[in-house]
Amino acid sequence: MLRVGLTGGIGSGKSEVSRRLAERGAFLIDADVTAREVVEPGTPGLGQIVAVFGPGVLLPDGHLDRPRLGQLVFADDGLRAKLNAIVHPLVAERTQQLEQQAATAVGPTGIVVHDVPLLAENQLQRNYDTVIVVDAPDETRFQRLTEDRGLTPEHARERMAAQAGRDQRLAIADIVVDNSGPLDDLDGRVAEVWSILGDLAARGTGMSDPPRTVEH
Repeated sequence: MLRVGLTGGIGSGKSEVSRRLAERGAFLIDADVTAREVVEPGTPGLGQIVAVFGPGVLLPDGHLDRPRLGQLVFADDGLRAKLNAIVHPLVAERTQQLEQQAATAVGPTGIVVHDVPLLAENQLQRNYDTVIVVDAPDETRFQRLTEDRGLTPEHARERMAAQAGRDQRLAIADIVVDNSGPLDDLDGRVAEVWSILGDLAARGTGMSDPPRTVEH
C-alpha cells in the first residue's frame, strides 16, 4: 500500500487535487476532517477542550466554536500548545484506524492519500512513501483567496503568513503539481500524477528520483 502525503499552501488548490485523486480510486484521509471528527459533541476530545478553555468555546448547539477558539490560540503560543496536546494524539489515533480501513479497502497495491495542510510545518514528510506538493505562486493564491473566497486582503495575508513558505514546501516534495493556471487544467495533471503513483504502488516503493514537476 502506497502512503502518499499531499499538501499545499492555502489557495493552492490542494483540495481539488485530493478530490480528483479520490475519484480515481485513492483512499483519502483528510486531516482537517479527522480533526473535526475527534471534537464532535459528545467526544472526549471536546470535553477536554472545554475543560481547558471553558464553555465559551461552544456554540449554542454544543458544537465547537472554531472561530472563537482560533482567536484564543492564534496569538498565544501557550494556549495553542495546550490545544495541540489535546487534538494531535486523538487525530493520530483516528488516522491509524482509517489506515487500517484503507488497507482492507485498497489492498497491498492500493494508494492512500493523506491530505495534510500542515505537513511541511510539522515536518511529517518521513511518514509517507511519497510527498505531493500542490504549488501556485503567492500572487495567484492571494488572488484566489480575495476574489474567489471573499477574504479581505489583510486576512488573506495573515492566513498565508501563518503557513510555511513556498520554498519550505517545495523542499520536501517528491512530486510538484503546478496549479498556477485554471482549475480545468488540473484534470490532465492529476491523470499524470495518478499514473506515477500507480507505478510506485506496483513497485512497492516511494520516489527515489529527483523531485518531478507535473506542469502539463
